[in-house]
Amino acid sequence: MAAGNPFAIALELILERDPVLMGIVSLSLQVSLSAVLIALVLALPFGAALAMFRFPGRGLLVTLLNALMGLPPVVAGLMVYLMLSRAGPLGSWGLLFTPTAMVIAQTLLVFPIIASLSRQVVEDLWEEYREQLQSLGCSRLRAIPTLLWDARFSLVTGVLAGFGRASAEVGAVLIVGGNIDGVTRVMTTAIALETSKGNLPLALGLGIVLLLLVALVNAAAYLLGESARRRLG
Repeated sequence: MAAGNPFAIALELILERDPVLMGIVSLSLQVSLSAVLIALVLALPFGAALAMFRFPGRGLLVTLLNALMGLPPVVAGLMVYLMLSRAGPLGSWGLLFTPTAMVIAQTLLVFPIIASLSRQVVEDLWEEYREQLQSLGCSRLRAIPTLLWDARFSLVTGVLAGFGRASAEVGAVLIVGGNIDGVTRVMTTAIALETSKGNLPLALGLGIVLLLLVALVNAAAYLLGESARRRLG
């Protein structure tokens, strides 16, 4: 009876480390972690600079950045698809329907989250420590690393939120990755495909792993937030 139970089979696939399931999970983690890392490297200095310096058009840029936090994944996927398609400016690179294309799409989704958070956090800290830092002869540019380090707990929470969005995203990676078996098939796209095929055990197994990942990310974000509040309190 247990052999015909999709939930029981799904748990067996997870516990026995089914090669197909583990391959999909591994690729999903590689793509999402790569996207978050790239977004982190680009977004932290961008958000911090946006917080520290005043220039014409800054308000419009901040508004645009905040708006991009709600960018629909399918729109991000379409934008990347148009850039990487044969008729696009980067078509000669041959990146469409590869893991690299999926990393680019997810980076586009995660970047606004980290940049907006870093801008807000650094701006608040600058207002709080401006006089002290300036009295030490610290310029705005030199103050950025100090403020980013002081805000590390809050920023890690934003990074985890970005990872959560990237790992649970389906629309963009489906458009630019093509859901190719063994090449660009990640957890979210595989769940949609296997469900439509009636392969519920594999779909459920991937769903359970995805839920566990999201739960772990949320728990880590909560614990880090509590740690930061206790430190500040």
